[in-house]
Formats: sequence, structure tokens, C-alpha cells
Amino acid sequence: MQKQNNNEIVLEIKDLNIYYGAIHAVKGINIKVPKGKIITLIGANGAGKTSTLSAIAGLVKPKSGEILYKGNNIAGKSSHEITRMGIALVPEGRRIFPNLTVYENLMMGAYNRKDKEGIERDLEWVYNLFPRLKERLKQLGGTLSGGEQQMLAISRAIMSKPEIIMMDEPSLGLAPVLVSEVFDIIKVINENGGTILLIEQNAAQALRVSHYGYVLETGNIILENDSDLLLKDESVQKAYLGMA
Repeated sequence: MQKQNNNEIVLEIKDLNIYYGAIHAVKGINIKVPKGKIITLIGANGAGKTSTLSAIAGLVKPKSGEILYKGNNIAGKSSHEITRMGIALVPEGRRIFPNLTVYENLMMGAYNRKDKEGIERDLEWVYNLFPRLKERLKQLGGTLSGGEQQMLAISRAIMSKPEIIMMDEPSLGLAPVLVSEVFDIIKVINENGGTILLIEQNAAQALRVSHYGYVLETGNIILENDSDLLLKDESVQKAYLGMA
């Protein structure tokens, strides 16, 4: 099993265990997220991907294990604390504020920030990434299309100026042309220095866009490697890429 190189590790999960009652959802997994890289977790529904992101984001309290962010164990901290520390989550299903305007949704992402000039710069960058959002600043979030809502959810995360953006199924429910657009944006964010932890059922797209991947099955990591090598792995092709 190939190990990642010694790039600066900004987030590390050590022996993480998550239970829901008697159900052992995540079973002692270990994951490293180097600064400036895209790391992906792939696996079927129920594999433990969302539970892992939820624990990092402070939405689920792990039974045991460590979640080290810049060397500090953040396991069990509140979601508000973790957001303030620099970890943003783009949740499955977007979860924007439907009764707020596009602009108000974006500013909700920046609610912890005091740097007005930095906020304005990041707004302009978001407008360049997603021109459609700039055209709809006064429109209520709930009236946007599914693709536009996903753009808004990603942009809201960017506005918190995070060190790491975690994305949970960003392509879910989108038309194929929009799926390609979302993955192109993920690459642009990364090329501009963003560190991304991605979970995605579209395993082929996730592996093409990422640098390193972990394969989860029933709460266990069964395989990890450079993403281009996982794309060529016969067991991954058969189980997740629809190739015999």
C-alpha cells in the first residue's frame, strides 16, 4: 500500500470510531490530508463517508480516536468552534438558507470575519467563479436551480476563508453538464491554494480530480493510494467505476 509523501499534514484522523447506538459506523480509520491537496473518500452508501466528515465538522461526536487539525485534537469540539478554526463543510443537499437572498447567504458564510477588505476580495472571487450568482444577488436562495444552489453552498463555504473545505456529494442530483462544472470549480479552488476533503459517489470524477484516495467499505478503509493508481486498480474499477 503506497503512503502519501511528507507534505505538511493539515488534518489527520487517527483510529477514529463512530457509533450510532449499537451500530459501529466508522471502525478505527486513519486518514491524512496534506495542505494544498484534494483527498477523496469513495465508497457505497453506508460506508462511513458522511459520518467521517460529520465528526470532523463537529456534528457527530466520535466514540474514540483523534481528529488532529494543525496538530491539535479537535474531536468533540462544537461545529461553530471548528468553523472558526478554519474548516468549512459543504453539506450534502446544499442546505442553503432558502428565505435569504444570494448575497445574504454569502455573508452568512463570512459571519465570523472582521476583515472587510478581505471579504470584498473573496466576494469578487466568488463572482468570478460563479457569474450566475452575481446576476442573482437579490434573488432568494430557495428560488435557485439545484446547480445554482450547489454553487451558492460552495461559495458560502469559501466566504468563511477556510483552511480546508470539506464537500459531501457535491454532484448529487445535478445534470451531467453541471457535474463537470462543479468538478472544474473544485480544481480551480485547489489551484488557488485550497485544501479539499471530498466525498463523492461519482468515484471516477472524484478520483480524476483528486490527488489521493481512500476506499471505505462498511466503516473500514480497505484501500488507499494515489488517485491515478486507484483509477487503474481492477477491484476499484469493478466495484465503483462500473467496469467489469
